[in-house]
Amino acid sequence: MKRMFELGAPESPFAKGVVRYSTTAGVTECQDAFKNILKCEGFDTSKLFVQVTDGGSAAMELLLLGVCGAAGTGDKPLMVIDPAYTNYISFAERIGRKIVTVSRDLNENGKFSLPELNKIEESIKEHNPGALLVIPYDNPTGQYFDFETLKELAKLCVKYNMWMVSDEAYRELFYDVNSKLVSIWGVTDAEVPGIEGRRISIETTSKVWNACGLRIGALITDSAEFNNRSVAEYTANLCANVIGQYIFGALAHQTKEEIAQWCTSIREYYKEQIFNVYNGLKKQEPGLIVSSPDASIYTVIDVRNVVKPGFNGIDFILYCAQEGSVNIDGVETTLLVAPMKGFYNVAKDAVNPGNTQFRISFVETPENMAKVPELFVKLLRQFEAQR
Repeated sequence: MKRMFELGAPESPFAKGVVRYSTTAGVTECQDAFKNILKCEGFDTSKLFVQVTDGGSAAMELLLLGVCGAAGTGDKPLMVIDPAYTNYISFAERIGRKIVTVSRDLNENGKFSLPELNKIEESIKEHNPGALLVIPYDNPTGQYFDFETLKELAKLCVKYNMWMVSDEAYRELFYDVNSKLVSIWGVTDAEVPGIEGRRISIETTSKVWNACGLRIGALITDSAEFNNRSVAEYTANLCANVIGQYIFGALAHQTKEEIAQWCTSIREYYKEQIFNVYNGLKKQEPGLIVSSPDASIYTVIDVRNVVKPGFNGIDFILYCAQEGSVNIDGVETTLLVAPMKGFYNVAKDAVNPGNTQFRISFVETPENMAKVPELFVKLLRQFEAQR
């Protein structure tokens, strides 16, 4: 915070009003900030290479260029687990790369079940992906991948000579008292021989560090060759936002205790809200399927058990945006949620599970998030009554 408010201070590199380029790989201090966070979390960073990018989004696009085959060929696609974060799909389309998916299901108890390993293996044999993407603290589902799951997926990456990519934007945001901090950087040759040298993580200042608008991310790998190629590719961008790098670079000097204190506070902040919304939705409408509040900052609601046949989630969202409202504390209020339909990659003639599913993002104030259960259920009943 101090750096952000004192950019003109004598010790600031911007004191004279000049903002110079950094190296393409990023300012060393900013690279060290990403490493320091991992080190404070208990992971070995001695063999890691950091490419600082303009947000995690730029890191995603750079990743796709590095792990997939040539544009327009469909070779070496990125394998993701449905429902998947839509930005990967969008960026792949933008640069002519291919995404293939394996599907998980939202069960009646609110738990997402990962596909069986043999199903994933069959898909790998069919599509020959260049990499497997995991999001251990998942967007959009809020699912938490435990260490054993990461290990089993890592074994497949070694067996089929794939990169293992972990999007760790929400690392530290897990809510079950029995869960432990997990990361791709905790999966080593000691647990999965051959995994080292093929690990990549997507990092960002956005979520855990409350700095979405800073637009600083990173592509971290333990492969020197991959890092060299990513830096060469990113040269066309010149460098990431230098002011953002300077501000985030302050975390290179934080202690383990300071990092842990911040992460605990942000975890508790989201945990209270997520559990309140989860319990409120189940109380307002017991027939709703609400995803288990395990990780990240998202909840998925499935209305399949409480709506009439022919329900279309996008129509409901448009109704909320254009017509629907609920009087809360004397104010006509509505709710905007994300349709899950776009998070699934299904055949054109197949039923999309996302037709009855919605993602709630915990990005509003706690006061506004507390209104979500009543708003969602009453708006849904309004919509169904006029349909």
